[in-house]
Amino acid sequence: MRRADRLFEIIQILRRVRRPVSAQAIADELEVSKRSVYRDIATLTAQRVPIRGEAGVGYILEEGFDMPPLMLTAEEIDAAVLGALWVSTRAEPELARAAENLIAKIEAITPGPLRRHIAAAAMSVRPVSPASEDKVDAAMLRQAILEGRKVSLGYRDGDGKESKRVVWPVLLGYRDEGRILAAWCELRQGFRYFRTDRMTFAEALDQRYPESRSFLKDRWRKAMDAERESYFPRA
Repeated sequence: MRRADRLFEIIQILRRVRRPVSAQAIADELEVSKRSVYRDIATLTAQRVPIRGEAGVGYILEEGFDMPPLMLTAEEIDAAVLGALWVSTRAEPELARAAENLIAKIEAITPGPLRRHIAAAAMSVRPVSPASEDKVDAAMLRQAILEGRKVSLGYRDGDGKESKRVVWPVLLGYRDEGRILAAWCELRQGFRYFRTDRMTFAEALDQRYPESRSFLKDRWRKAMDAERESYFPRA
């Protein structure tokens, strides 16, 4: 790997994580020595790339750093196109159109030799049966998650029993058979999962839930880990 390529890859590694990354982890991924990583970090900081950290602690890229558009590799193009194909066949109409637009934009900026990865893709996404039609706006749910707002919703369970809930939305999951909302339920005082095709209505409230999004998501992850442990205890 050329040194210029390695410098770019180091920036990419730091851009995709939010916690300090050790020189050893970077060296392992790039298959170089830690000494090479130390030298490359020094070169990047000398070029005013805002990297914080030190040897033995780890490195992190400060927020706000941006780079001009760079060439995508063949594997990166394949990954982007495969992801966009999945979204275009499984997401709601707005996201499906956005995925199709994304593929068109990638094709527009991709040089001729690599454009065949899009025009004659070697990958496909398995078709699925049409999912049940939702009565709620998935874009509204995503926005409520981003803004940390409570959501009032009506829900019909598997037995057809209806209830009204106020939830703190954590994550909107996309599956082959539809979408599912992970949220803290005020009624049940715990994390619950709600299929969007079983929601009879959903409305974002002006009220925000009383903790940060990151803290709520961390609590949800710990609850998932505990639930998983109860089903699959460690030996």
